[in-house]
Amino acid sequence: MHEPLIGVTTYLEPAARWGVWELPAAVLPSAYPRLVQRSGGLAALLPPDAPERASAVVARLDGLVIAGGADIDPGLYGAERDFRTGPPAHERDAWELALLRAAMESGTPVLGICRGMQLLNVALGGTLTQHLDGHTGPFGKAGVLGEHPVAPVPGTLYASLVPEEACVPTYHHQAVDRLAPGLVVSARAADGTVEAVELPGAQWVLGVQWHPEMGKDLRIMRALVEAARAGAEAAHPAATR
Repeated sequence: MHEPLIGVTTYLEPAARWGVWELPAAVLPSAYPRLVQRSGGLAALLPPDAPERASAVVARLDGLVIAGGADIDPGLYGAERDFRTGPPAHERDAWELALLRAAMESGTPVLGICRGMQLLNVALGGTLTQHLDGHTGPFGKAGVLGEHPVAPVPGTLYASLVPEEACVPTYHHQAVDRLAPGLVVSARAADGTVEAVELPGAQWVLGVQWHPEMGKDLRIMRALVEAARAGAEAAHPAATR
C-alpha cells in the first residue's frame, strides 16, 4: 500500500539548544511527525523557504500540514497589532501562505493545526480575534496545554470523522473573527469560539484550533493520510501499486 508523503511546516528559530550546540534552527515538536507516522503516512519537515519555491515543494507532496506556532502578522488581514499579539514570524507567514495557495491550486489535501487553521482563514480572506481568554492551559502555567470540549457541526467533514462532542488539547489565545468566504464552521467550543473550519467540495481541507498531535485520537490525521493516499493513487496509479 502506498504510504503518502505528508509535509509538515516548522518553526525557524534564531537559537535552539541541544547537546553542546546553540545555533539557528528549524524546529518542530516531535509529536507532529509522530502523529503522521502513527496514522500511516511518511512525514517530511518543511522549514521556511522562498515563497516562489512553494509550488515545486507541494508538487512532491501527497498532503500538507500547517503546524501551530507564532501569532500571524495582523497586517496580513488588515488589522493594527494588539499589544497582546506576539512577535511576528514574517518568513514563516510568507512561506506557509505560499504553501497553502499552492496546495489549493493543486488540490492537495490540507490540515491546519492551531496557527495553521488561523492562517487558512487569513489566506482565504478572513480575519482573527487577536486575544481571547480561557483557551490556554491552567492559569499561571505557561507552556502547559489545557483541555476543553468541542462540538461538531452536523453535516460537516469534521462531524463525519468525530461525530461526538470531544475533549481536545488546546493552547491558543487567538481565533477566527470574520470567517473567510468559502469556509464553513465545523466545530465550536462551549463559549462559541470557532474550533474547526473546512472548505466544502471535492478537496480535503480542514483546520482545527486544537492540537491533535498532543492527544491520542488519530481520526483526523488518519483521514488526511487516507485522502492523500487516494489522491496519489488516482494521479499515479502505476507508481502507487
